[in-house]
Amino acid sequence: MDVAQKKPSFTSCQLDVHDFDECRNIQKGPVFIIASGASAKDFPLEKYADIPMITMNGAISMFIEPDIKPFFYACTDDAFCRQQSYLFAEAMRLSQRVALWKDLLRYEALAPEGELYLLTQAPKLSWGELLFRRDKELVRRRKLGTGRNRSLGFSKNLKRGFFDARTVAYLALQIAYHAGFTKVFLVGVDLDQSAGRFYEKAGSVVSPCTLDEHFHTRILPSFEIMSKYVMDDDFQVYNLSGSSRIPGELVPRVTLDQIDRMI
Repeated sequence: MDVAQKKPSFTSCQLDVHDFDECRNIQKGPVFIIASGASAKDFPLEKYADIPMITMNGAISMFIEPDIKPFFYACTDDAFCRQQSYLFAEAMRLSQRVALWKDLLRYEALAPEGELYLLTQAPKLSWGELLFRRDKELVRRRKLGTGRNRSLGFSKNLKRGFFDARTVAYLALQIAYHAGFTKVFLVGVDLDQSAGRFYEKAGSVVSPCTLDEHFHTRILPSFEIMSKYVMDDDFQVYNLSGSSRIPGELVPRVTLDQIDRMI
């Protein structure tokens, strides 16, 4: 077997896995979610280094040189770990906490130095459960339609699972709520597949991107659920990206000057 293709494996029992209860409601106030959209390259990360940050995938590249430690790092993509192994390893080194899909733990050399939390998906409900059982922690849109409706939602308690919108930025929002933050600022959540990711250079390895494939079927409906059923005075979400595909009526857009006044 080619050495580059060999995947060391181990079980999660060999790692210090934390319970999601340990990081529930441990924070308050503002948090930045740093995603990989092209607009993130203009964000002055060091200016806001004293504010907690949640980041994901290759957006960790912004944190390496200033040696800023994210409050949380999230990754659910096996392809990213293989194709961007250096960035994933740096995320494991830098981050105070990491939320990983359990299948990613087979990469032994990339074990996290911070607290490790294992992600599971929220359970899929039957039509009867969806229509007649209201759950305050696993928020769903209660309506008939395609079978997809049963797998869309927003988790306020990650111990019970998260909802996958096919963009890890949406997972980061669920992490922000779970941790207790009340004011969330989205950076680089452009969701523009044609613009690419800010950290990818010409000739470099480019990880797969399926934003266009899932935008109307999973991404946009998920943000609609969050906007209608989750966002309120105790959980406010704002979007710094002026080019984001998330409509402003769902997530209000702000400028850096406005953020400065809000925090």
